[in-house]
Amino acid sequence: MTASPTRAPPPEGAGEAGGAIRPIVAIAHLSKSYRRGDQVVPVLRDITLDIPPGDFIALMGPSGSGKSTLLNLIAGIDKPDAGELRVDGEDITRLAEAELADWRAAHVGFVFQFYNLMPVLDAFENVELPLLLTSLGKRDRRERVETALALVGLSDRMDHYPNELSGGQQQRVAIARAFITDPTIIVADEPTGDLDRKSAEDILGLLRRLNSEMGKTVIMVTHDRHAVESARHVTHLEKGELVAGDGEKVT
Repeated sequence: MTASPTRAPPPEGAGEAGGAIRPIVAIAHLSKSYRRGDQVVPVLRDITLDIPPGDFIALMGPSGSGKSTLLNLIAGIDKPDAGELRVDGEDITRLAEAELADWRAAHVGFVFQFYNLMPVLDAFENVELPLLLTSLGKRDRRERVETALALVGLSDRMDHYPNELSGGQQQRVAIARAFITDPTIIVADEPTGDLDRKSAEDILGLLRRLNSEMGKTVIMVTHDRHAVESARHVTHLEKGELVAGDGEKVT
């Protein structure tokens, strides 16, 4: 099934010749299955979906619907069996594993449900970690990390380790780490799933700021209907297929 979200007004400069807007994520006839012994289990079936630049889209669906698999494919964590998946014009399905790892480091910021922070590193070091793969010098890295932690409200927690931070604070560190390299897209897998309501709202507010103030394209998987209200559009999956109502504008 084919679905294309209603497009939000694009950032300035997003248009191409003739006024057309190239999707930041363009998916065509994407399929994915897994093997369980001798059995082939289809997870995604013939997915076609465009996500415009600067969008904030929520992927929803029941457990087993394929939404996390789709997010992993968009992020280059996994590869499809068939179809095309372009991010900012590049078909990432054609990249070799080493090329895909380099592509992820440069183009994708990750936010996970359980934070995925390194317990032996403090907040500053966790946020700095992706920058160690770049050519930035120590002074430039420090400036970027301090700016990122200030943006998420943790300037006074830079030297705290994950076990010294609340769940909400750990997720804020994770968000700072996600945008520290200025990625093309930010993918968030159940970012509020392990948080209380107040902390969840703080995290959603940060994702909204990344989208509205920094122009970041945010793709979020969630079961939480309250979290969906932060997105500009919502796409539903059921049994590995896009269903009617995809791309509806969130009001």
